[in-house]
Amino acid sequence: MKRHGTRRPAGVLLALTAACGLLLTGCSGDGDGGARASDSSGGGGTVDMPPPHAPEGSNRYEGGEREGEQKSREVAPEPDYLSTFALDVDTASYGYARRTLDEGRLPDPSTVRPEEFVNSFRQDYPRPDGDGFTVTVDGARTDEEDWSLVRVGLATRTAGADDERPPAALTFVIDISGSMGEPGRLDLAREALGTMTDELRDDDSVALVTFSGEAETVLPMTRLGGDRGEIHDAIDSLEPTDSTNLGAGVETGYETAVEGLREDATNRVVLVSDALANTGETEADAILERIAESRREHGITLFGVGVGSDYGDALMEQLADRGDGHTVYVSDEEDAREVFCEELPRNIELTARDAKAQVAFDPETVAEFRLVGYDNRRVADDDFRDDRVDGGEVGPGHTVTALYAVRTRPGAEGHLATATVRWLDPDSRTPHEETGDLEADGLEESVWRARPRLTVTATAAYFADALRSPGHRDSALPGAPGLGELSERAGSLAARTEDADVRELAEAIRTADRLE
Repeated sequence: MKRHGTRRPAGVLLALTAACGLLLTGCSGDGDGGARASDSSGGGGTVDMPPPHAPEGSNRYEGGEREGEQKSREVAPEPDYLSTFALDVDTASYGYARRTLDEGRLPDPSTVRPEEFVNSFRQDYPRPDGDGFTVTVDGARTDEEDWSLVRVGLATRTAGADDERPPAALTFVIDISGSMGEPGRLDLAREALGTMTDELRDDDSVALVTFSGEAETVLPMTRLGGDRGEIHDAIDSLEPTDSTNLGAGVETGYETAVEGLREDATNRVVLVSDALANTGETEADAILERIAESRREHGITLFGVGVGSDYGDALMEQLADRGDGHTVYVSDEEDAREVFCEELPRNIELTARDAKAQVAFDPETVAEFRLVGYDNRRVADDDFRDDRVDGGEVGPGHTVTALYAVRTRPGAEGHLATATVRWLDPDSRTPHEETGDLEADGLEESVWRARPRLTVTATAAYFADALRSPGHRDSALPGAPGLGELSERAGSLAARTEDADVRELAEAIRTADRLE
């Protein structure tokens, strides 16, 4: 197994692999060795026989479509061995699920996005020396015969010291609607923003926009040096009022960001809201259309911070994804401090724009595969090298993990998969690529006895899977344990890793098991 590599002829390999898949399809027709239609949008491919049907009530993986996932398998014209998606570093879904569980409720399955559970945990992938990515491909066998979990890990360089990044020009768009008056919403935002104001550099700039029924620029773009008192006063003045015109807030926020645009800085809009829009534009596409020119011409990205036990998860996620940014969720003071004082400064700088990943599975060794999650981030395979197609924006210190359920052919040996990441330099927009490979003998024998971080990834994915399939009758992952067994394994993993985040994961799984 090559844990990461930098081979350049990736395009040739991907083309040959896809060609092999098409040749196999053309030769086999619908006979015994025939292939079935697969998800041409990057979700997965199937060939030969489907997995055995699962008895009702069992945990056996059937590989079928899940509620909320794309339905393109039944209309895809040809099977292939490619899977393509835009990179995503969102974590809001996991944070919101933990908040919901803490309140004694199971989360709505529609709010559970497996990739955001997986990407909420620290990984140990090697990192590059400069901008760009390293690519790690590994995996382990599950308790389901011939099924494995294959992990594709991408990592950017380590974040440098704070004084090494470019200055920031941050426009905060703060929801001050009536619902934000509940504890754990506007109060958290005020405190965290105040702390962040003390920690930002003198050459950073901050603007403040509020919205309820209308939007208002409370503070134009203002340098921190010498003006921290004025910024603190503006933050302290925030008080909840009435309705939620989120569209007006975002539009005014971008107008303020453009007016205060700094050519030598990273310009970003930070939306803090429970995203319960009830006035004006309430659809993500309509809101984003109003700010499209600002986003495209000036490259101003959107960072979404969700708050509140009642939270418009879908709207916030769509805004961030289509606004070339990402989302986090804040539930308490510790979360708020981490997001505003650690995570946000880390996201000020960009090391890659429009980053996309494409995984090519080898038809000689792989019978079937399925990307876990990334339902809203799928990209057509043909658009992988079309740099006009949006990808994800990623900064230093980040890792991105994608997990696949893969059914290997019996006795498979040799090459399994090649993963390629493509991105644009954030300044010059020059495209770059890196690749990594996985061989069949590189699969570890069990996901539960694999390297700790691979097991953490599997545990987080299995947890998300359980929350998305009440009663566990329709598991999307092979070898899925029940919540009781998963809770025990997570507890042992927390002791093994001595990781506070894994310990919180184990506690969340125990709570979900008790609630069920």
